[in-house]
Amino acid sequence: MKVFFRRIHLYLSFAAGLVILICCLTGAILVFEKELQMAFNKDRYYVEAAGTKLSADSLVSKVKQGFPDAKVNGIKLYEAVGRSTEVSVAFPPKKDAKAKPEAPKPKEGAKPAAPQRNPGFTIFINPYTGQVLEKYSYSETGFYTVFALHRWLLGGNDSIGKLIVGISTLIFLFILITGIILWWPKTKRIMMQRLKIKRTAGWKRINHDMHLVFGFYSAIFLFIFAFTGLAWSFKWFENGIYKVTGSSPKPPAPPKSTYVADAKKISFDKALAAAQTVYSAAEFYNISLPKDSSEAVSVSLLGHDAAHESAINSVYIDQYSGAVLGKMAFSDRSLGAQVRSTFKPVHTGSIWGTPSKIIAFIVCLLGVTFPITGTIMWYNRTRKKYKKGTTKAKELEEELAD
Repeated sequence: MKVFFRRIHLYLSFAAGLVILICCLTGAILVFEKELQMAFNKDRYYVEAAGTKLSADSLVSKVKQGFPDAKVNGIKLYEAVGRSTEVSVAFPPKKDAKAKPEAPKPKEGAKPAAPQRNPGFTIFINPYTGQVLEKYSYSETGFYTVFALHRWLLGGNDSIGKLIVGISTLIFLFILITGIILWWPKTKRIMMQRLKIKRTAGWKRINHDMHLVFGFYSAIFLFIFAFTGLAWSFKWFENGIYKVTGSSPKPPAPPKSTYVADAKKISFDKALAAAQTVYSAAEFYNISLPKDSSEAVSVSLLGHDAAHESAINSVYIDQYSGAVLGKMAFSDRSLGAQVRSTFKPVHTGSIWGTPSKIIAFIVCLLGVTFPITGTIMWYNRTRKKYKKGTTKAKELEEELAD
């Protein structure tokens, strides 16, 4: 029976080994992405606390002065005294020097082309002085390249790379299962041997032990990381989360603003004050402007007692009157939504802070080694069989010659 599982383990590893190696390597880099970003770009994220912070509207005004053609979509205000403020903006697409010919009109019954989205940026600004610190776009960073390689093999969200990563991740689950079956010992003595590396042995035995021992200790973590990763690759998997939990995949519709013709819309300061009447303290308040005249101003925030970084609460405010229309606490969300929200912190290892991130980092690095050590094991085994076969063939030839 183990011969069957060994072949399945081998063939699946050959099919998906390279993609698994890439995903584990890029995953290890992305585990501490936030910490690395903030460590190497302190002037972007940190400021010296000096006096009283400027109002949200004053900061937005400073951004508009510095970038007159920018459309402000929102602002993220941190409670920490030493953090910069983030203003989300969009710029109109650049016009090419040479005018492009008009696109042909879609045929009757065909879907119209999706409207072109304006490039999005984040303007980091000093909340005390109003000084613009940096115009930032995540898509222009090296970390985004690593992220795109991890998720889509440098393709896009609808690319074949996304499908390849998804299928390889699914295969990886079966590789891990068959690996545990092959590891499982018949006796207690063999089990003790497979729980530690024999460092005094030759390099072939050490390679063999690294594959088996490290594979056993990291298998459950790799399985969890791969399993949660499927939610970004397959819509059917994400829908399955809601089906298993008996929840609807569609969140409740947020309340609408009461339209008032020619009415002045509320300021960022009033939106913040309204949100603070519901949640007086939070690590940050992220105020997003409505996209049309009927939507509400949305304020998302992370409470100090949040279970994890995705446990976000929301407050909805009328964009004309400033009245609080409703709220959506994380605890009020459906079970499916709460379970789905845990997938990112579990997948990235941030669910329990630095300790779980360290585990995720080490496990991902080990995941890089398994396709390598496994290939070496296969090569050594194949070479050994070939040598045995050659020796037997030569002996038979000598017997026939005599």
